[in-house]
Amino acid sequence: EVQLVESGGGLVQAGGSLRLSCAASGFAFNQYAIAWFRQAPGKEREGVSCTDRQGRVTYADSVKGRFTISRDNAVNTVHLEMNSLKPEDAAVYYCAAEGWGICRERAGAMDYWGKGTLVTVSE
Repeated sequence: EVQLVESGGGLVQAGGSLRLSCAASGFAFNQYAIAWFRQAPGKEREGVSCTDRQGRVTYADSVKGRFTISRDNAVNTVHLEMNSLKPEDAAVYYCAAEGWGICRERAGAMDYWGKGTLVTVSE
């Protein structure tokens, strides 16, 4: 059974930090691209960051310089370190996996999804 389980969300003040984790199982993790998406109320799901099968990383412009993605293939886990958080970063954050190992912008291109973890940023 494929599973992607996010953790690490919570309430943080603006300017603070959180570290999200995505624990994967049930598929060949090291062959997949793993991405973080987020969705705020009333908004479309948007890509935040991705690491491809070769470990190359991409970031949305809105989070560049503040967020860092990393993957550990030994334990099938991806982390998203989020610093200098802003109220506009508040959303449900989802971990997703793409089977060609390529980072793609469209949420529809992802093969597997986690259930999400809520990030709330207070003023």
